[in-house]
Amino acid sequence: MLSKMGTPRLDTCIPLPIEQEELETLVSKAKDWALMHGAGMRPMDAYDPDGMRFAPFVLLPSTFPKSEFDRAVQLQIVINELFHKVAHNHEFLVESLKSTLEVDPFTAKLFSLYETIRREGTAQALSLGLFRSDYFPHSSESNILKQVEMNTIASSLAQIATSTSLLHRYVLSELGYQDKLKHLPENNALQGLCNGMLQAWEIYGQPKAVILFVVEPVTYNICDQRFHEFEVRRLNPLVTVIRRTLTQLAEQAKLERDKRLIVENYEVAVVYYRSGYTPDDYPSEIEWDARLLIEKSLAIKCPTIQYHLAGTKKVQQALALPGALEKFLPDARKAGHVQKIFTGLYSLDMDEFGDKAVKMALSEPDRFVLKPQREGGGNNVYGKDIIDVLGKIQNSKERSAYILMDRIVPPLQLNYMLRPGRGKAMYEPVDVVSELGIYGVVIGDEKTIIENKQVGHMLRTKLASANEGGVAAGWGALDSPYLF
Repeated sequence: MLSKMGTPRLDTCIPLPIEQEELETLVSKAKDWALMHGAGMRPMDAYDPDGMRFAPFVLLPSTFPKSEFDRAVQLQIVINELFHKVAHNHEFLVESLKSTLEVDPFTAKLFSLYETIRREGTAQALSLGLFRSDYFPHSSESNILKQVEMNTIASSLAQIATSTSLLHRYVLSELGYQDKLKHLPENNALQGLCNGMLQAWEIYGQPKAVILFVVEPVTYNICDQRFHEFEVRRLNPLVTVIRRTLTQLAEQAKLERDKRLIVENYEVAVVYYRSGYTPDDYPSEIEWDARLLIEKSLAIKCPTIQYHLAGTKKVQQALALPGALEKFLPDARKAGHVQKIFTGLYSLDMDEFGDKAVKMALSEPDRFVLKPQREGGGNNVYGKDIIDVLGKIQNSKERSAYILMDRIVPPLQLNYMLRPGRGKAMYEPVDVVSELGIYGVVIGDEKTIIENKQVGHMLRTKLASANEGGVAAGWGALDSPYLF
């Protein structure tokens, strides 16, 4: 089925619309279920440390092609292996990022920290990766998945994704569609990521050592973070989690002579970053000093600085170049499977290839997305805005701070989008599109991978008219896949 705009449309998991009285009762129950099962966030418009709202979600699970879901799940261990190897290849990181480092101060600062560690050394060779690879089904290619990005730092929403899977089981049951529950895949993302942290903690080998969460000064996505902490305690009651900002760590953290990381009176076994990926997380030089101190330490980092760099958009674009994957995946079958998920990715460096990409983007801006080296949502440039941004820097090295990517056009479907404070505006089905995230855990050093597994999934859905889809950033809604 096609929409009025010609975009393919997927059928919903049940017939729509739902009768109004039944819908209002169901929405009320679903919102309360979400709040009472941890699918909540603190309000961003009027922050209250004691306040909580349900996180935005769609009422029904969104239909998603089962064959593509299964393919992404199976591919995750290859993706983990690829980015682990990329992170440990100094030559490739240098070559991929060299033009960006000239014009992007934040990436340059991260890279400077990386070079300092290479020069001065780190006490811990192992890295812990809690990754998430994100995809859209591409409607013009029979809904084959295309990778949006790879997240190697602060890969969030595992807990809320797990809760949303259960929420949608409740909703379908309330509607009398128990026969459809078999189409909702089990999701153990929260447990999987926390087991990864605990495996790293066990490798560290000090029973009294703690896991350190590096967090923002103000955390809106508190349920997702805290439930990771609570799940660690549930899985192993002997393990303590502490939370600190980079600013606090600048005052409280120190290294012992043997490079053990001490925060106040705690020895730290594992450092899990839920911040540190945007310039705003480093308001002064002392936060950078804290990051460097941690990198030098014996603690196992998630991520290490090299994992952080491997997740940049520029590295993603470099991996799409002919012959790049084969450097890391000599198995032609593995490389071919990864190559299939890449969409068009183009360098904007000051050369003939970059000039060609600039010309393409300015002549047909709706075909592309302009991406800087940033995480967290709200950074990409779309449509006519590409002309405004790229037009000003097309003859400057500043354009090398971005990459250009073919715009993926996912299929549309109808759903009810629930947001706090929207009242009955949420009672009309709207056109939405969905983005799949697959979580992976990898532990290893430059020579050996100790652990490599896929551990769960996430689905985010946004209005078809919206460009960005981040839930914590305020654009998307939580969802779960209904496989068909």
